[in-house]
Amino acid sequence: MEVQKIAIDTDTIQLDQFLKWAGVTTTGGDIRTLLDNRQIKRNGETESAKRRKLVPGDVIEIEGVGSYEVVKESE
Repeated sequence: MEVQKIAIDTDTIQLDQFLKWAGVTTTGGDIRTLLDNRQIKRNGETESAKRRKLVPGDVIEIEGVGSYEVVKESE
């Protein structure tokens, strides 16, 4: 599966905000369900914190949905 690059214009972004920005989820409840079901991995490790700070280079994999890489928006 191809990794979709999602550009941010800040140095960091919280996981919950990133997933909304990427169009994966629309509410915090959606994110909590994915986390509780252990469907989200950050850089290959299962993630449990919805407010985890992500930085450019982090790769988020969501089981059954896809993979997303955080990249810094070009200025």
